[in-house]
Amino acid sequence: MSQPILQLQEITKSFGETRVLRGISIEIYQGEFITFLGSSGCGKTTTLRIIAGLEEPDSGRVLLEGRDVTALAPNKRDVNTVFQNYALFPHMTVEQNVAYSLRLRKAPREEQRKTVEEMLELVQLSGYEKRMPSELSGGQRQRVAIARSLASRPRVLLLDEPLGALDLQLRRQMQVELKRLQKRLGVTFLYITHDQEEALNMSDRIVVMREGRFEQIGTPAEVYDHPRTAFVARFVGSANILRGRVAADGSRAEVTGGSFPFLPGEKTFAPGDRVTVAVRSEQVQFEPLRAGGEGVRAVVKEKSFAGGMLRIAFALGDGEEVVASRHGIDLDLHPGAEVLLSWDAALAPVVEEDEP
Repeated sequence: MSQPILQLQEITKSFGETRVLRGISIEIYQGEFITFLGSSGCGKTTTLRIIAGLEEPDSGRVLLEGRDVTALAPNKRDVNTVFQNYALFPHMTVEQNVAYSLRLRKAPREEQRKTVEEMLELVQLSGYEKRMPSELSGGQRQRVAIARSLASRPRVLLLDEPLGALDLQLRRQMQVELKRLQKRLGVTFLYITHDQEEALNMSDRIVVMREGRFEQIGTPAEVYDHPRTAFVARFVGSANILRGRVAADGSRAEVTGGSFPFLPGEKTFAPGDRVTVAVRSEQVQFEPLRAGGEGVRAVVKEKSFAGGMLRIAFALGDGEEVVASRHGIDLDLHPGAEVLLSWDAALAPVVEEDEP
């Protein structure tokens, strides 16, 4: 494999008594679209600021193309950042905003003109050179901010929730445009978001962060279909987490009201051990309660409809809730009805319990 374009090596950071990053390490390669996904306060923005040179780590190193840049100022490392608020200069035209970094390094006027023309064509804003930021929509301002960041040809572009201020429809449109732009340029994008849909749609790899640690790193398919921990399973796709005790046959787990199958994978379980699986709502099957049926007994709690999917909540005998989802508006299943729940063990991976 080629040399990583960016490496984080055992980065730690605290603010006062609060530990924000707890020894994180990763290797990122040329042309990757990699997303740091996590809830507010997990450390993702601090990670980006350390890469950009806007914060110094307490310990650890940042390497860019094999060179240690940990102590270098932001303008001495080949990295640019796009923020959520775009940070365009309001008194400058689109053309002047995009050419700003080129003017700082006193690039020839013809080079500035050609670069601005190329960048605006790239973000589909040709002809907007003389507009002021106040004359642009939110999506257009965001594209100008990206064009300005790309004008200096950075090796890595950092994007800190750049779509956060946009409405849902525009946000989804911009996801497609950003991915198209990144693939065309071949620039390494490091993208920060708390939106799992955004991460799954755009990324080559996702870094799921939790309390200053990397909980899991993998492709969207790996993170969604094979979550390593219960936290990842819940955070990415809102999986049902079910816990049971391994039965005598070693292939099923017993719970109140029945049992479910599981595949141990590389783990070893003995009868009586606790096992935890993650079951996506779309994998949950249900049928009317019948004698001799195999599965987990449950009662329908409620039904709701959102986003083109019917959501059915079931209550298990121990008070736990399991959610199933189906396409459509409704089905002939009413609160209080007793059912048997089941799922394919191959589609319900065993996961690690969350650390306290």
